[in-house]
Amino acid sequence: MALHARMSKMAAATAVIAVAGVSLTCIPAAADGATARQTGGADAGVQAVTAPGIPRLPGGLSALSWMVADADTGNVLAAKSAHRKLAPASTLKTLFAVTVLPKFPAGTVRQVSSSDLAGVGAGSSVVGVRQGHRYTVADLWRGVFLRSGNDAVHVLASMNGGWQTTAREMQQTARRLGARDTTVESPDGYDAPGQVSSAYDLTIFARAGLANADFARYCATPSALFPGAGGTSRIENTNRMLVGSHGLSRYPGIIGVKNGYTSKAGNTLIAAARRNGRTLLVTVMNPQSTQANGVYKEAGSLLDWGFDAEGKAQPVGTLHAVSASYDGGARPGPVAAAQTSGVVARPGSPWRSALVLGAGGAGVAALGLGALLTRWRQARGRGGAGRGTA
Repeated sequence: MALHARMSKMAAATAVIAVAGVSLTCIPAAADGATARQTGGADAGVQAVTAPGIPRLPGGLSALSWMVADADTGNVLAAKSAHRKLAPASTLKTLFAVTVLPKFPAGTVRQVSSSDLAGVGAGSSVVGVRQGHRYTVADLWRGVFLRSGNDAVHVLASMNGGWQTTAREMQQTARRLGARDTTVESPDGYDAPGQVSSAYDLTIFARAGLANADFARYCATPSALFPGAGGTSRIENTNRMLVGSHGLSRYPGIIGVKNGYTSKAGNTLIAAARRNGRTLLVTVMNPQSTQANGVYKEAGSLLDWGFDAEGKAQPVGTLHAVSASYDGGARPGPVAAAQTSGVVARPGSPWRSALVLGAGGAGVAALGLGALLTRWRQARGRGGAGRGTA
């Protein structure tokens, strides 16, 4: 009876862990001489496996939260406070695109009304959408991805049934993707009370988005033509890492994804780069240093580290891909080739994205629960989760 009671309590406790999930899977058993870094002080909250032959993480990282992940395998290579809930600024537009982009063909034309533009926040970044003018959906998405245009987001959200409807759908999409740290209040990423996300969730959104060839193409576009009052004008992507501007060189292999800034969020960035057939995702949230281009420099150093550590770094967690997609088709590889990268886009459905499950540790806990229950049965048988530009 004592054994029965003890095992029942242990099973119940493990069940709670399995249901709640954990932020990252347990750090795997290290190879000989390897250690898992979870140090205090300046590196508090950092997770990375250190061992002979593995490059050391770059110095000077000041971001409150960051993550390095392999977009193809879903392995998390290193992270700091990956589930810390912070204001996301315009990086939240990745979730907006994941949610809304599949719904409207690129050639669909919208004549913008005053209600479409109602509620664009003061000081918002805009691309210059004008009431009474006609725009294709592709025009509007270029406005979203290149200029971070909150005006373009408002028009697309209006087409999608309205601002609040879109926010609810984004929230539902986040949960389906396994992103548990995100609360959506303003679909454009503009500061709003209670709106938060995390480096982990933003990485999930970018990875899901890159499975869509249209998303991958838009986020990798350095410049494009946009309709204006006097004809078309050229717009340039505000992602300095992608364009190579403001004293920065274009990062080698860069394919996107999205930058952002608000007074509350500080600078935020999701950067993806591809080299030698391998795609890495780095998310950086709110660097505390005051150096120019700090968010881009920190992201670049983390990408450099990830590529240098290829085949050496052991994962500290995973973005568990699961076999599911929005259109019911077979799951593709997680990253679509952007035309601007010189690779031919995949044929077939434009939206067969691999979903990712954030609570990866829940699977580990569930396995532990199964083993625990098995031992319990055997024993019994034997006897008994601002303001600014966005």
